[in-house]
Amino acid sequence: MTEILAIIPARGGSKGIPRKNIRNFAGYPLIAYSIAAGLKSELVTRVIVSTDDDEIAEVSREFGAETPYIRPSVFAEDNTTDLPVFEHALKWLAENENYHPDMVVQLRPTSPIRPVGCVDDAIRILLDNPEVDSVRGVVPAGQNPHKMWRLPDGENAAMQNLLDVDGIAEPFNAPRQSLPPIYWQTGHIDAIRSRVIVAQKSMTGKNIFPLMIDPDYTVDIDNLSDWARYEWLVKFSDLDFVSPRDARRFMPDTVSALFLDFDGVLTDNRVWTDEAGKETVVASRGDGFGIAMLKKAGIEVIVISKERNPVVAARCKKMNVPYVQSVDDKEGILKREQTKRKLDPLETIFVGNDLNDLPAFPLVGWGVAVSDAMPEVLAQADFVLSKKGGHGAVRELCDLILSRI
Repeated sequence: MTEILAIIPARGGSKGIPRKNIRNFAGYPLIAYSIAAGLKSELVTRVIVSTDDDEIAEVSREFGAETPYIRPSVFAEDNTTDLPVFEHALKWLAENENYHPDMVVQLRPTSPIRPVGCVDDAIRILLDNPEVDSVRGVVPAGQNPHKMWRLPDGENAAMQNLLDVDGIAEPFNAPRQSLPPIYWQTGHIDAIRSRVIVAQKSMTGKNIFPLMIDPDYTVDIDNLSDWARYEWLVKFSDLDFVSPRDARRFMPDTVSALFLDFDGVLTDNRVWTDEAGKETVVASRGDGFGIAMLKKAGIEVIVISKERNPVVAARCKKMNVPYVQSVDDKEGILKREQTKRKLDPLETIFVGNDLNDLPAFPLVGWGVAVSDAMPEVLAQADFVLSKKGGHGAVRELCDLILSRI
């Protein structure tokens, strides 16, 4: 049996985005996506995280990776390259476990959106081609280096073109179609024979083969702007990528009804209580307007709430929305309402924020969480809204549904 080890390098000292590797990315810690890519591979036989950070190690174990050692700090500095990290991993495993993998796969946490099957595709190239030292994922380059320049003598001197092309005197003046195609390496996947790392002290060797990646999956998170942009990609695109959850569902093509929790979804989950015991909550007028537009489009909206306070009835009557409150069994009530209204469950959506909402997710076509939902709810939701409960989350979802009609 060919031993194929996936290593996920994740140091704790990220400066661009502090605690980046375990920061919540569309419902899961960022590192969980790379762990899932290794665990869901048909050919990878072991998945470990190489980290210098105890908290990263703990989160990694929660999502199924091994952390057999804590990486020494000397291999976790700002300028540490990949090679010493992988040399240390292979040496430690050899000396402490007598474990010698045939191949090593690198899964960088900063490239979380991986096409399904890309890990195994890279490995198969190595398996089918014994002469190949390594495989790297590549995409067509967004900028052509044949049209790039060097300024060897500064800004007040002549430029020099970066690359020459045989048969083309001035490649920088040539049409793009006549220039050689150029590819950019991505962080999705590197597959390397272990002997290349150990004996040649290289992360690639000399004979490097490409794995072509669809450029739509090109993601490399270096700053918070990248983070926001790629979270949007996860939430709104139809890309089929490896996710920490078993199967991420997409918004139904037809939406017949929207079911909403009340506290923490239509409110910000806080309550003000006066000396007489009267409770007051805060809701968003924008949510109410979004619901009105949804109803005008023929989509039913129903509130199901555990809350017993009359404030639920008052707010729902104000929005002219049917409601069921004082509910301890949301699962049963949801089934009842779907049946009573003759709704196809796969055409319904449920929005929640807390643990008692989780049983409702499997009963609808799309389970949605507000951005400040409990971690367990974020992890199980098919979709995580960018706004908090009571701060326009429902309006955000209404606009999204209406944009698809």
